[in-house]
Amino acid sequence: MFKRKLTALDYHNPSGFDCKDETEFRNFIVWLEDQKIRHYKIEDRGNLRNIPSSEWPRSFQKYLQDVSCPFGAQERQEAVDWLLGLAVRLEYGDNVEKYRNGPTLAAANSTHKPTDPLVNLDINNPDFKAGVTALANLLQIQRHDDYLVMLKAIRILIQERLTPECIAKANQSKEGLPVALEKHILGFDTGDATLNEAAKILRLLHIEELRELQTRINEAIVAVQAIIADPKTDHRLGKVGR
Repeated sequence: MFKRKLTALDYHNPSGFDCKDETEFRNFIVWLEDQKIRHYKIEDRGNLRNIPSSEWPRSFQKYLQDVSCPFGAQERQEAVDWLLGLAVRLEYGDNVEKYRNGPTLAAANSTHKPTDPLVNLDINNPDFKAGVTALANLLQIQRHDDYLVMLKAIRILIQERLTPECIAKANQSKEGLPVALEKHILGFDTGDATLNEAAKILRLLHIEELRELQTRINEAIVAVQAIIADPKTDHRLGKVGR
């Protein structure tokens, strides 16, 4: 019944919307006011956003009156259809140039689908807020007033540090052989036994880095030799060369 208008407004679930589901319905009304109609000032939307409140039906009825809806809260389907029509008109009024050449608002929007999956999230949904907060606490990400900003930070952290490849790389450990420091000669004396041992450790670490560098140099030499050690033979000239 509402699919075409919901699609035109980029609602996240136009096919599965059920206005008889109380929680889904209340979240939808909040989304519609926050994102499309915007009749109230932000600071005046508190009662409408208080979805769990037993006073919400009264706030919704007042909202219908404030936007001059001819239907009451008891006529839910009719009220939703009227509000969607209002939202479509307002959407078109805000984007006249965008939709001027398109046959319909829905058709125009169908060619401008957002690529970011975060765009159509209902950021006012209490479950969404609770889930983002729980993830932020788990990943030790600083809290932010904008839950969408927190979610983007969580996505970046997961992409950069928690992919299977990153975890596998982080879990790789280099196990070396135990070293007897007393068998290694430092070559100089600092006058302090602890400093002498520290100097030996630093020298051994430096040697290990040099060995790794030498290994990479050898690999580079082998790669270059593999390229230049395959000459082409020109039988007409009777010699080997490029």
